Amino acid sequence: MAQPVPSSCETLIIGAGMSGLAAGIRMAMYGHDVLIVDRHSLWGGLNSFYKKAGRPFDVGLHALTNYVDKGVRGRPLSRILRQLRIPYEALQLGQQWGSESAFPDVKLEFSNDFELLRSQVAAEFPNEIDGFDRLSRLLAEYPDLPTAGIPVMARTRLAEYLSDPRLVDLLLLPILYYGSPTPHDIEWQSFVVLWKSLYEEGFARPRGGVRTILALLRDRYRESGGGLCMNSGVAEILRSDGRAIGVRLDDGQEIRCQRILSSAGLVETMALCGPELAAEYAPAKRAGRMTFVECISLLDRPLEELGHRKTITFFNTSERLAYEPPESPFSTTSGVICCPDHYEGQEPQHEPALRLTLRAHPEAWMNMPEAEYAAQKEKAWEAGHAAILPFAPDIRPYTQFVDTFTPRTIARFTGHAYGAVYGSPQKSPEGRTALEHLFLCGTDQGFLGIVGAMLSGIAMANQHALGAAASS
Repeated sequence: MAQPVPSSCETLIIGAGMSGLAAGIRMAMYGHDVLIVDRHSLWGGLNSFYKKAGRPFDVGLHALTNYVDKGVRGRPLSRILRQLRIPYEALQLGQQWGSESAFPDVKLEFSNDFELLRSQVAAEFPNEIDGFDRLSRLLAEYPDLPTAGIPVMARTRLAEYLSDPRLVDLLLLPILYYGSPTPHDIEWQSFVVLWKSLYEEGFARPRGGVRTILALLRDRYRESGGGLCMNSGVAEILRSDGRAIGVRLDDGQEIRCQRILSSAGLVETMALCGPELAAEYAPAKRAGRMTFVECISLLDRPLEELGHRKTITFFNTSERLAYEPPESPFSTTSGVICCPDHYEGQEPQHEPALRLTLRAHPEAWMNMPEAEYAAQKEKAWEAGHAAILPFAPDIRPYTQFVDTFTPRTIARFTGHAYGAVYGSPQKSPEGRTALEHLFLCGTDQGFLGIVGAMLSGIAMANQHALGAAASS
């Protein structure tokens, strides 16, 4: 039975994704009257699940980054589990078999053991290993969380340590695909967070995929007394004297509150705050445009039988790294090949799968006629799987079922302008906005990935709700 929508609460959270649920758990644990509202019927946001033709699909989750063994303290994964009071065993994590960043003539393999990446750099770029070691020592000293500061781009800082642009491209390829809203580059603080997440700690996957994580968060939130109202989209953020005081839902109902945490994104949140702020934060001015097409293929046999054992391959088919919105609806010059069954101890939950992610032109997909839209999805699948043959086997003869999502899909289910996966290039590490009592959590607060999203929710709850209550 759907939960009735109350007329007031202490804290209202927009969005039942990872960051919203984590923030809600943190506040509800301490007795706060907290309500999460979401326009859709299923929680998860960018990371969710569905069935098509009776087959289960995950979206969003390629890997849980920031892997650590049980008992390791002080790391991002350990912190979120402790602060949300979720036992480590409940995630049922399996470590990656091994991944790679690959160009046609050179690649770097990496795993959850950082020494593998270092040995690969030493073998492929022996003149760069001293600079790589100095860079690694520098990054190890940085905090795990994004901090405010003067924006500096990663390529600028990397040039201080590495002189070979090919090595820089190889190191950047996975990082850009897993977190950058900016073509060809990424802000330095985000680079640091992703370096630690991907290279120092690494990938794992919960048994059962994203459903496992979402079920843990949803159940923990409800057990803690939090309210969750799905099919309850926010049409407007109510304001008075420069402060957020509540929301008006799509059906016209109003909910008053003391503060709002929004995981909808900077541009998308400000679009709800009246014409003046909506114009100042218009998508054309502030939104990111990095978005993707992803083809999920279900196969009649495991990829290992076809000679492929990599967990994730980040590939680039040209001499230099290509990471920008393409001029055509999609591009096959770079992308990600993800094999969700290639984790230790992970029994396939259904047919073996391969997920192929390609860069997409955001506007091209939005207004396509339906016939052209279907044809372009088929074209992306066929062209994409032909392009990756230097990096993966030809799965086309063994494919039983395909589903493809596009920027239009992302925009529909997340509300993100242009279907931008990583939000706006402008981040707010403190989560503050132009309105008092309105805060951001999630991607546009500067945290990245699934663990980052949950950390963001926890950090914003601690800073703007629990801290405010404790001092009042």
